Amino acid sequence: MTSPFTRRRWLAGGIATVAAVAGVGVAWQNGAAGSADAGERLSPDFWAGHFDRPEGGVLDFAALKGKPLLLNFWATWCPPCIEELPMIDRFFNDHAANGWQVVGLAIDKPAAVQKFLVKTPVSFPIGLAGLEGTELVRNLGNDAGGLPFTLVVGGDGRVVARKMGQLSSTDLDAWRRAELHS
Repeated sequence: MTSPFTRRRWLAGGIATVAAVAGVGVAWQNGAAGSADAGERLSPDFWAGHFDRPEGGVLDFAALKGKPLLLNFWATWCPPCIEELPMIDRFFNDHAANGWQVVGLAIDKPAAVQKFLVKTPVSFPIGLAGLEGTELVRNLGNDAGGLPFTLVVGGDGRVVARKMGQLSSTDLDAWRRAELHS
C-alpha cells in the first residue's frame, strides 16, 4: 500500500507533466517553435540582465556578449527539461573550448534548484530566474511560456534559433554548424 505522501508526489508529478506537455502543445500550435526571424538582434536590455546563481554570486549577461550562446530555460518540475540537461551539459563540455557559452535559467524556486543541482550537477552556469524568467521567455518569442525553451544567439548578438520543447542532439549539431558558418 502506498503512503499518502507517495500518492501526493505522484499526483504533483503527473500534474507538472500534463502542464509541460500542454505548454509545448500550445506553443507548437501558436508557432513558437522553430527558427527565429533572420537578423533579429537582442536588445541592450537583454544584455543588461543579471540573475543570482544558486551557489552564490551573479550571472551577468553583459559578460556573455560576443560569443555564441545557448540559453536554456528550465524548471525542476518539468520532466523534458530534466531529461535534456545532461545532453546540454555534454554540449557545453564539448564546445566551450570553441567559444560556445551555455547558460541555464531556472524558472523555479531557488531552494528547489539548489536541491536539484546537488543531486544532478551541471558544468554550465545556472541563473535563478524565478517568475521574472516567465516574462523574459515571452519577450524572447515564447508567447505560450511553456518549458523547456531554448534560444541560440550568434556571436554577433543575433538570434540564430528558438526552440520550444525538448532538444535533440540533431538540434545542437545544426546550431553548432550554423554558427560555424556565420
